Amino acid sequence: MNHTKSPYTKFILMCLASAISMYITMYFHTYEFSHVYFSWTRLYMTLIGVSGMALIMFFFMKKMYTNSLKNSAIVISSMMLMLISTILVRSQTPIEDVKWMKAMIPHHSIAVLTSSQANLEDPEVKKLAEDIIQTQEKEIAQMKEMIQRLENEEQ
Repeated sequence: MNHTKSPYTKFILMCLASAISMYITMYFHTYEFSHVYFSWTRLYMTLIGVSGMALIMFFFMKKMYTNSLKNSAIVISSMMLMLISTILVRSQTPIEDVKWMKAMIPHHSIAVLTSSQANLEDPEVKKLAEDIIQTQEKEIAQMKEMIQRLENEEQ
């Protein structure tokens, strides 16, 4: 029995593994773990990235793929995934209050991380970074309280 996977199966598995990796690594630059929330916006951006990566991988390794119908399906589905994900991220569908705040907390957390870790020397720039840290931490706390309130109201 032959246990080798077809190049198309490997291609799909590489894309899925890459998408999972891309989504997870987008949170590596949050300031602290409590700032990590599921984000539709980050998911859409992951799908845009993986669809572009799928096209690049396909065209660089095209000689491995000999089925013209499957090749067309890869190209068309990658382009459709990119288009749909772009429309969704730009329209923020189906983002509502809680989902928006859960996407914004990691975004604000990045500002805290970069502002607190940068090697800043200019006093004016340092003051700006300190103000950013203070403001973003306040807004993160405020959003966490609102999320808790809104999620409790839903129950």
